[in-house]
Amino acid sequence: MIMSQCRSGAVGSPWGLTFDRCERRMGGVSEQAVALTVFGIEVPDAGPVFLAALTVHIPAGVVAVVAGTVAALAPKRRGRHPRAGVVFAVAVAVIVVTAAVMAAVRWRENWHLLAVATLTAVLVAVGWRARRRRGRRWRLWHGVAMSGAFIALLTGFYIDNGPQLPVWDRLPPLAFWFLPTAVGAPVTWWALVRNRALPRRRAHPRRPPGAREARPAQTPEAGRDVGQVS
Repeated sequence: MIMSQCRSGAVGSPWGLTFDRCERRMGGVSEQAVALTVFGIEVPDAGPVFLAALTVHIPAGVVAVVAGTVAALAPKRRGRHPRAGVVFAVAVAVIVVTAAVMAAVRWRENWHLLAVATLTAVLVAVGWRARRRRGRRWRLWHGVAMSGAFIALLTGFYIDNGPQLPVWDRLPPLAFWFLPTAVGAPVTWWALVRNRALPRRRAHPRRPPGAREARPAQTPEAGRDVGQVS
């Protein structure tokens, strides 16, 4: 017969960290485990190394989301946009390092999150290089890469925490992979057009079928000029 009993204890932490100490008895043997909760999201208790990496990983993710949002909304010129971009790139680098540590501790559970974090860092590097080199169509490459990095960052968050979030917990698991891209792709296209990284489509007046293009009429003065030249 298995019996479990849990006690909750809140810890004074700015990240809303709480511990649930559970005691499970099976026959005459008792086991104790600690379940960590951050803002209502349960995280595994995989040891001090994992917890230390997670303690850095969470604020880095928050900083990356805020900086990416500021960079996306700021005018694309010197000032707020490049400064927010630098903060976003540094935060992504911290996310990759901490994700690697957590994946090393729990590889089977977190390898895909390391893959998403690595993809985010690669996209940031591509966008950063495009802006530094300023080659042909660099605005397009920069915008697509940085927007893709932001979408990948949100995708990794929802993959890991979507089942525990309100509303998101009602969605199928595939939605955590593709919904951020489905929402972010049209927004990225609109931003690229707005910032002239993509050409705007110009509406041309329609001509009736069979109509020929009208040629400019030549004036008598133009004809005399032509004759004189010839």
